[in-house]
Amino acid sequence: MAKGLEGKRVVIAGSRKTEEMSTLIEKQGGVPLVRSLQGTVFLADQAVEPDLRRLMDEGADWVILTTGIGTEVLIHIAENMGEKERFLSVLQGAKMAARGYKTYSVLKKLDISPTAKDDDGTTQGLIRALEPFDFAGQRVVVQLHGDPAPRLIQFLEERGGKVSELLPYQHVAPEKETVEQFCRELTAGELDAVCFTAAIQVRFLFQYARENGLRESVLDAFENKVLAVAVGKICAEALREVGVTRILAPENERMGAMIIELAQYYEAHD
Repeated sequence: MAKGLEGKRVVIAGSRKTEEMSTLIEKQGGVPLVRSLQGTVFLADQAVEPDLRRLMDEGADWVILTTGIGTEVLIHIAENMGEKERFLSVLQGAKMAARGYKTYSVLKKLDISPTAKDDDGTTQGLIRALEPFDFAGQRVVVQLHGDPAPRLIQFLEERGGKVSELLPYQHVAPEKETVEQFCRELTAGELDAVCFTAAIQVRFLFQYARENGLRESVLDAFENKVLAVAVGKICAEALREVGVTRILAPENERMGAMIIELAQYYEAHD
């Protein structure tokens, strides 16, 4: 009996756990191709320290946390600065908003209940949760994870918020040659599916596509020939934001579940 990914050329767009994912794809009969669309993530502790100190000195009306790991890193940086207790007191004194169950879990351990939290793990869900609140003249600090959130920032500024950002992590762009090769393969119809494991991979791909006049041909490839696969809701949201409409995503937001979902898709549709 043929396996679900028999003969399918499946791109892994991530930079982590590529060997494990390649093995899973091969076990399903597929041909894995690693085309990392993101560079290294690095801890920007020295860059974020002045912003963190400003937050502790000036306080904030709202603190919006978008990732659990980013929240933990801010606490770690504050601790290294000898300011952990002061930082936590600022969080406890502000209205808090949280995106994602991991962020909510970090706050729960700190015995902090957010005033607002998303209902589905996405930025749009967080925006919906913030819609009832008035941000006019409010000092709003948004923690990001090296990935911009233009719609969230725009929403807050349109509501009159005075917004500043904290970026504990920053992303390095992927190798240009890798993105060039990927775009050639994608638009030539040489690929069957692309597995995206982080929203930043989508952002970097479409930034390159826009700058090189390839946006329409990349979108056309995803619409007609190549299946975009997202590891979870955040990733799927990023794909929709850039215009990709044909997206497969597992209920269980794990890399292994994504590969099985893809294999089952082809079993049902081939």
